Amino acid sequence: MTYSAGTQATQHLPDALIVGAPKAGTTALHAALARHPQVHASPVKEPKFYMCGEAPLPAFCGPGDAHSQQEWIWRRDDYEKLFTDAPKGQVRLESTPFYLNSADARRRISEELPDVKLIAVIRDPIDGAYSNWMHLWVDGLEPEADFVTACHAESKRIAAGWAPFWHYRQLGRYGEQLEDLTRRCDRERILVFRYRDLVSTPAQTLARVADFLRIDPSAVTSNRPTTRDGSSVVDLRHGSPVGQSPPAPGSGSTPHRISGDTPAVLCWPRDGSVDSASARAEH
Repeated sequence: MTYSAGTQATQHLPDALIVGAPKAGTTALHAALARHPQVHASPVKEPKFYMCGEAPLPAFCGPGDAHSQQEWIWRRDDYEKLFTDAPKGQVRLESTPFYLNSADARRRISEELPDVKLIAVIRDPIDGAYSNWMHLWVDGLEPEADFVTACHAESKRIAAGWAPFWHYRQLGRYGEQLEDLTRRCDRERILVFRYRDLVSTPAQTLARVADFLRIDPSAVTSNRPTTRDGSSVVDLRHGSPVGQSPPAPGSGSTPHRISGDTPAVLCWPRDGSVDSASARAEH
């Protein structure tokens, strides 16, 4: 089945959005879809345009927020430039996993993109919150060494103006978020699946996504071949190189080899087929 792109009012807006959730494999999914010959993925992942209201953002004041906020794209012209190079007939894809949690983003998307297809990957909220906290702790940004204490500090952090990535508990309130999203957008335009589907059955899950986007799913394979030369591999757990864990905060050491589960690593090689490789990683 051929997807008919350009359904939005302008040819320079997305046909599909990965709207959530943080720490649920959206980077791997975006990278995999970007390699599909019928997809034009925005060169900037997480531009956060629909969270901005087309106006400069207030200055978030959490650790590292001033730096990360420079990556937000709030000018419409700059946002549309992400899609100007999309060949005719390709699905224009953008991925900002914070859209699902943002009431304003959900409203703007429903009003400005009436035909857009929405993909939400959800994860056990506790696992997602812990992964989020660990990400910031390993990066040396999270000042609280205890995960539970950091969660209890969330309300104060929100009141103080910390950026959305610090909202560990709120980001996992999928029921409220999806209820509002389905109220605003037609249910048939929304695809929701679990992070563990990406981990345990990556090829089948990518085929499901391809069918939803109406792009060719026939190249998807369910086996686990070795990674092909030139393909891009992304660890679904924490984005580290395959088979390695991140160093301890402030250790200055290189990643070390660890044991554990064998979650999937997604890649879509240049010939258009889908590979899934295995990597050892921890929660």
